[in-house]
Amino acid sequence: MPKHRFMLFLLSAVIFVSCGCDKIPLLQGIFQKPQGLQKAPYGAVAKVGGLYITQEDLDSEVKNFNELVTAQQMPQNKIDTREKKTAYLKNDLVRKYILYQEALDRGIENRPEIARALRDAKVSLLVTELLREETAKIEVSSKEIENFYNQNKELLKEPEQRRIFEIVTPSEAEAKQVYIELLRGGDFSALARQYSKAASAAKGGDLGFIALEFEPEKRSKFEKFYEVAFSPSLETGGISNIFKGPDGYYIIKLVEIKKSQVQSLSELWDNIKSWLLFNAQQKAITDLADKVARETKVEVYDNKIE
Repeated sequence: MPKHRFMLFLLSAVIFVSCGCDKIPLLQGIFQKPQGLQKAPYGAVAKVGGLYITQEDLDSEVKNFNELVTAQQMPQNKIDTREKKTAYLKNDLVRKYILYQEALDRGIENRPEIARALRDAKVSLLVTELLREETAKIEVSSKEIENFYNQNKELLKEPEQRRIFEIVTPSEAEAKQVYIELLRGGDFSALARQYSKAASAAKGGDLGFIALEFEPEKRSKFEKFYEVAFSPSLETGGISNIFKGPDGYYIIKLVEIKKSQVQSLSELWDNIKSWLLFNAQQKAITDLADKVARETKVEVYDNKIE
């Protein structure tokens, strides 16, 4: 078997253990040593020492492997035929079980850090399954979606967008020269290609449509830029005064305005449904945790925390 494929196989095992996957056969029984020869279970497709591998085990491993190679954008390595599945069993999964038994023989499962990791994995698996069961029954009705839309139309408006062109020069003197040419009727795009040092110069300074982002971390430009671009005094076709930015001196032109408008219910249906479903699931989880907490004695030893 090619070395890179086996390394990918081992990597998939590590990833799915760390992610708390509930489909890992080796976690069933939490690393118990095989006790002599067992009767072959229904669906057994292989036997390694005292351990049997079932069809369900194989299917689960193949599913995990295919998800991994898909995530790594290597679809050519997917196991999608019976022949490939058989080869995977013989060359990969059998070797994994051989190594597993060797780990048991060495007593690795008794090491404190391994026992702690297994306990943490078990806790995560059980909590994940509990929450899945608790939220699986939750549904959002069409009436709830419609009510939410009708009650929040103003909040669901698309923000106003403005198509902005820019010219950025390294010095104020150069910006003033460009500004004078614009006042004389010079073409903004042509001057942007000639004088602007911004990346947008190749497109004649065209930045496309931008919205006024109220969260600073989502902004692609500095605060003064948005202040000028969305100023009520800047009309369609208008050119701003020169203003300083962190990388030079700016002149911008407002080419077009898309007014803020409410999106239709059909456009927002899926987003609203996802939002309502998420909130309902979060509430169900919180309610369950609160209910169980009232019935459970909890002691926190603050003085022992280092």
